[in-house]
Amino acid sequence: MNLSELCIRRPVMTVLLSLAVIVAGVIAYGGLPVAALPSYDAPTISVTASLPGASPETMASSVATPLERQFSTISGVAVISSTSTVGSTSITLEFDQDRNIDSAAIDVQAALLRAQRALPEEMTSPPDYRKVNPADSPILFLSLTSPSMSLSDLTAFADGLIVPTLSTLSGVAQINVNGQKKYAVRVRVNADALASRNLTLDDISAALRNANANTPIGTLDGPRQTLTIQANEQLGNATAFAKLIVATTPAGGPVRLADVAEVEDSVESVKTASWANGERAVTMSIRRQPDANTVATVDEIRAILPRIVAQMPSSVSLTLRVDRSLAVRAAIHDVQLTLAVTIALVVLVIFLFLRRASATFIPALSLPISLLGTVAFMRVFGYSLDNISLLAITLAVGLVVDDAIVVLENIVRHIENGEAPLQAALRGSREVSFTIISISLSLVAVFIPVFFMPGVIGMLFHEFAAVVTIAVLVSAAVSLTIVPMLASRYIRHETSERLGIGLTAWFERGFEGALALYERGLDWALQHNRNVLALALATFVATWALFVALPKGFFPQEDIGQAIVTVEAVEDISFPAMVELLIRVDQVIRANPAVETLIVNASDGNSARLFMSLHPRSERPHLDQVVESLRKDVRTVPGVKVFINPIQNLRLGGRISKSRYQYVMRSVQAGPACRRATCAPPPKPWPRACRTTKSSATSPPMPS
Repeated sequence: MNLSELCIRRPVMTVLLSLAVIVAGVIAYGGLPVAALPSYDAPTISVTASLPGASPETMASSVATPLERQFSTISGVAVISSTSTVGSTSITLEFDQDRNIDSAAIDVQAALLRAQRALPEEMTSPPDYRKVNPADSPILFLSLTSPSMSLSDLTAFADGLIVPTLSTLSGVAQINVNGQKKYAVRVRVNADALASRNLTLDDISAALRNANANTPIGTLDGPRQTLTIQANEQLGNATAFAKLIVATTPAGGPVRLADVAEVEDSVESVKTASWANGERAVTMSIRRQPDANTVATVDEIRAILPRIVAQMPSSVSLTLRVDRSLAVRAAIHDVQLTLAVTIALVVLVIFLFLRRASATFIPALSLPISLLGTVAFMRVFGYSLDNISLLAITLAVGLVVDDAIVVLENIVRHIENGEAPLQAALRGSREVSFTIISISLSLVAVFIPVFFMPGVIGMLFHEFAAVVTIAVLVSAAVSLTIVPMLASRYIRHETSERLGIGLTAWFERGFEGALALYERGLDWALQHNRNVLALALATFVATWALFVALPKGFFPQEDIGQAIVTVEAVEDISFPAMVELLIRVDQVIRANPAVETLIVNASDGNSARLFMSLHPRSERPHLDQVVESLRKDVRTVPGVKVFINPIQNLRLGGRISKSRYQYVMRSVQAGPACRRATCAPPPKPWPRACRTTKSSATSPPMPS
């Protein structure tokens, strides 16, 4: 007794097994993670170090070089890239695909400890690391605004409540607070007043440090009790600092801080600012870990936000701004609609050719069972519901129904020859069982090489090959179990079926006409075989020519409705002038009707990054048209260079770029490489490294 005969003779068991597959598929579908693409990110760790006041050359030689020497000893490191600016160094470590990011983080931490002795003594804060790709765009932006509270108070809520709460969520790698205004007391020393009292800046610094120390004083031990000595509370505002005695005069009189300096309540850095749709705010950009799911991480953040809002005053507004999960959900929804239309068309084609409602019902029923079984196995193997897996399921719809049609057609043939439905099902399924198995295995063999493809391509299409393979094998099992059982009960010998004949008569006439045309064309081809061979050869040559002529790219550009805008000005620009230029660029971009949200972040430097989100695709033109329009508009702002780079779901590498792709020029000495990249005369001394990015608008480039 083979598998088909067992299922035919035990219909209750077959039905229960089919129901179990359906239930498992429905449950698995609700638990599948949603993503734009399969997980392809290489483990990436970002290390940052700061030494205030140091030049880029000093940061590169005294900070970046010792760290890179230690990082190069870590196993599995594929790429080490560093960028040094004034007072800051950023190092990106990219590991092999098979390296676990948690174990890599432990090795990075050990390397930082080994390099600690080689770093400058002036570094008061050690380097820190994050399990985040600095080139990846934030998955979510939050903005804090209030009509009555100051920015320093909003910064306190962000640092003390929002950031610690969200950092504990799985998948969150880093939260940057932009435009923060941490409270600080600013002391502006009067040099003449210091000189008249024979004091120096070191004296004032030492007095401030000693007066505001937060260290234990000691204890008093008695025969019956122990008392802890408590010092005065720390100075908390400018008024308290102004009364501080920093020295005494030769006559014994006190010299207070207010006598030699202006003391005011201020913030740590006055050269930071952030705007959300033109309104001053404190914004937070949330980045995910390289292996985290974007949609799942955003869902966790959205779920916890009401608890955070409940702990803040009602005058504080916490708003979600740029959400990358919305584009992922919209793309998945479009593919799901395509899948539904595909299934409907497949069932319609089956009905048009079989012309029987009962015969159409059986393969139509096997289709959802096979697809739900595939979804259940996807959950078992840890796959996600993304564009690639849904593409595989859509492609598998045609492959899945083929097996059921082959089995059903053979059974119907025996019934039309006069056999009983039960005997026809037993005999027909037994005859084609080997055929079904061989066809399924041959289809699976086609995708075996995909499993061994290396690199990012292999990681992207591994899931595609696996889903198609699972769907083919599940459909083979369904075709040999549920299809013969249903055929033995519901297929009868009928010369015609009035309903099917009536509805498909027009199609039958068209099919007969197409068949007659094909017969005439086949007769002509057999009579003019040389012409047919010449036509086939010409088709081959034309195909090769078109393949060479067509533009090529790594991955098509997506329209997810988001872009990064980089604004650059002259190197010696002041912060107020930079802010003025950013406000003008902000006004120009937000004047475009397609722009929904614009986040502007300004810091001490000649460049700034803006994050732009557009309206839904149904309410605006295509992203390329919007970007070209904005590029023309921002050219009217003098004194700045504006680069608009659309955000893509597929992002390779860990280098931050202003364009869609980049190349790196390598040389033993950085001077010749920089000269060729910039076509400029060689400045001296040459910087330690030089990186150049260029964009192209003529053909789809490879993404960074």
